[in-house]
Amino acid sequence: MSLRKRANYLRKVLPGGTLRALSAPVRGHVHLLIAVADHFEPAISPEGGAKRVPRPEQERRLDLWVSEYPKVVDKWRDHDERPFVHTYFYPAEQYDEGLLDTLAEHCHSGWGETEIHLHHGYPEPDTAENTRRILTDFRDRLAFRHGCLAVDGDRKQPRYCFVHGNFALANSRDGVNCGVDSEMSVLAETGCYADFTLPTGTWHSAQTSKINSLYECALPLDQAVPHRRGIDLAAGRAPGIFPLMLQGPLLPDLARSARSRSPVLETGAITQPNPMSLHRLALWKRARVRVAGRPDWLFIKLHCHSMEPRQRDAVLGDRFRKFLEELVSGADARKETLHFVTAREMANIALAACDGKVGNPGDYRDYRFKRFRDVLAPAGKMDSVPAVVKG
Repeated sequence: MSLRKRANYLRKVLPGGTLRALSAPVRGHVHLLIAVADHFEPAISPEGGAKRVPRPEQERRLDLWVSEYPKVVDKWRDHDERPFVHTYFYPAEQYDEGLLDTLAEHCHSGWGETEIHLHHGYPEPDTAENTRRILTDFRDRLAFRHGCLAVDGDRKQPRYCFVHGNFALANSRDGVNCGVDSEMSVLAETGCYADFTLPTGTWHSAQTSKINSLYECALPLDQAVPHRRGIDLAAGRAPGIFPLMLQGPLLPDLARSARSRSPVLETGAITQPNPMSLHRLALWKRARVRVAGRPDWLFIKLHCHSMEPRQRDAVLGDRFRKFLEELVSGADARKETLHFVTAREMANIALAACDGKVGNPGDYRDYRFKRFRDVLAPAGKMDSVPAVVKG
């Protein structure tokens, strides 16, 4: 990346991020709502780009995950006796019915939930019409074939959470990896109620200057990057503009920056070079992502690529196990009440906070958006759902 682009990125994130990094540590008892947005791509290749591994390798990776993950996390439970879960944002353009059957069964057994991920706009910019078609088809496939996603009240249209591939939400990367200025409007029309894309990877041009926040878009949804401005969620004021923007932490790691003599940023990414740790936990808390008026409910949205073989130890290996043990066993001493939540549950708890709810946030996991399979899912698959989603 050029020096100009790096400077532009730092201009957006350093002022607000540094204020959080220099703020006093969180004191007193807090509820930590921890969600992992897993950019879940069984076909991902270590070589990067659009290259995909063969179908048998995808199946092997997924079978290994659903077999091993419960064994790793089952021992360590949160305050509500829930395990550490992932939200599996599966890419719509890579739909595979057999793989989704396996993943859905894993989720229905209590190890997470499946939501929508999308890579598009490459090599040519996408269109709003095509984006709407892909999202609608995949949404209905996940709900009616696999019993995933959510519903709002007695409405039958499936509702979903979203992560944009390559972070280029609403054409925020100047036409690359998207091309749809009105994408946020398309998301709203097709039932998206919460976006979990941000923050981007370090130095990414799609990063906004609005950071460490839970908010509504303040600009028209049919224009490019409407999430670059926002109205923070607040207790006593129900939001009216969806999808909500639920961000993860973004702030300088001052200790590591001092050692490296250059900015080291905490973005909530779980990676092999930077696995989860109590040091990072302190930074996630210091980011203070919350609903205004509820300072004791802290929202910690992390993200990973668990199907990338090079990330295995960070999401399934010894370093992850050590962190999980330290996280749970030391929570009382750190004055923390832990809640391991899915993306849907995090959005519900944020909405409960906006409505002035108090007490145990874990009581509001199903506050508004209920799991589709618990409300409307039929006993069998729907033959009327199209068999193929084309990107």
